[in-house]
Amino acid sequence: MNNSVSATVRLLGAGLRALLVLTLVTGVVYPLVVTGLAQGLFPAKANGSEVSDADGRTVGSSLIGQSYDLPLKAGQDGQETPEPDLRWFQGRPANGLGTNSLNTRYDLVLSGATNLAADSPDLVRQVEDAKAAVVEDNSVPGYKVDPADVPADAITSSGSGLDPAISPAYAELQVHRVAERNGLSVAEVRQLVTRHEEGRTLGFIGEPRVNVLELNVALKELVGKTTP
Repeated sequence: MNNSVSATVRLLGAGLRALLVLTLVTGVVYPLVVTGLAQGLFPAKANGSEVSDADGRTVGSSLIGQSYDLPLKAGQDGQETPEPDLRWFQGRPANGLGTNSLNTRYDLVLSGATNLAADSPDLVRQVEDAKAAVVEDNSVPGYKVDPADVPADAITSSGSGLDPAISPAYAELQVHRVAERNGLSVAEVRQLVTRHEEGRTLGFIGEPRVNVLELNVALKELVGKTTP
């Protein structure tokens, strides 16, 4: 019996030592090493890819799209969604986003797609309405948007609904409207878009794109410089 007790004690001791070692390695050493490497090699990405404005204030993440809308008009019956603020470049539609109904203390949105089939009448109507809005919003004196020139990303949402980027074609389509709304020249705004165009990742992954948040931060800075 003494041998049995001794063996049990030895096994328990070995198990506790293994638990302690693994806890230190996986719960302390490994996280510290990974965090240190991330902070040393990729500090911006490790900290959420934050984007700051000219005043140094964090305005968002380059990985998460955000809306640029006008406030809801007080006393206007029937207005359920805000209108876009046309001074700014607009991102992709976010038709698949849901609203947070569990914790109403915070105004959150839920990532997601519409899950509508390609032949869904609801999806067809959404796309047609979005195209009409893009044509109307971006047609300004001296520049008329041709519906055939509206790119797909201007009228369809991404799988997450939080896509931070748009195609260079959609950014170019908005140039005249942004210039007119901000009192800038078309050449100035077009140059701004060109400076923020990104190519395919590693030269072959994905598509060329323009980050909307970073573009709008640069636009705000440009407007501030040109406003007396």
